[in-house]
Amino acid sequence: MTEVRAVAFDCDGVLADNDSSWQNIHELFGTDNSEMLARFLRKEVTDEEFVADDIRMWRAVQENIHRDDIMRCYSGVKLMPGAREVVQELQARGILVAIVSSGVDLLVGSIAHMLKVDDWVANGFEWDEDGWMTGPKPTLVDSHDKGAMVAKLARINGFEAATIVSVGDSGPDLSMMIPGSRFVGFNPARDRAAGDFEKAGVPVVESRDLRDIWEPIFGEHFPE
Repeated sequence: MTEVRAVAFDCDGVLADNDSSWQNIHELFGTDNSEMLARFLRKEVTDEEFVADDIRMWRAVQENIHRDDIMRCYSGVKLMPGAREVVQELQARGILVAIVSSGVDLLVGSIAHMLKVDDWVANGFEWDEDGWMTGPKPTLVDSHDKGAMVAKLARINGFEAATIVSVGDSGPDLSMMIPGSRFVGFNPARDRAAGDFEKAGVPVVESRDLRDIWEPIFGEHFPE
């Protein structure tokens, strides 16, 4: 089996035990973006258009939104079982651990800090000096082209694609799999994701314990 030099994780539903950091905000404001989400998954709208529509809905409920409001959405979000152990064991083997997420940077950054990952990138919002939302940040991670960030990670660190494994829970996460690299589907988020993984011919772990990705990556059980 090819040596693994880096593992790139999605965050929502993979390292964080939640469905979506964007959906957490919709739950706070009681808004429903299911129609726009369906269009987004069909690639009919861009990340920028999707986020702009989210903000429009939230501001219809609460005109002024503070960073603390958003942070409160994530107060109950826990790490996925096994996440800490997997990251620690990967790093103990000298493997770089990164998060490539199109989720909200306030949550992704806190998960990155908790797990002490080596690198992370996510999307989010702009805030004024008093912490009030002014709009979306320019998109750093294109949900349908997350591989651009994985390729950048490989280039910066001098890694061959064959030494990189990506782990995600949705169809768009398959875009992390740059040519020559590997991908493991973890805990598929929707029936559509399971179908996308099957079509792509990638190994799938139908579990909520991240330690179960060890076997498809390394061909062995997670060390006791």
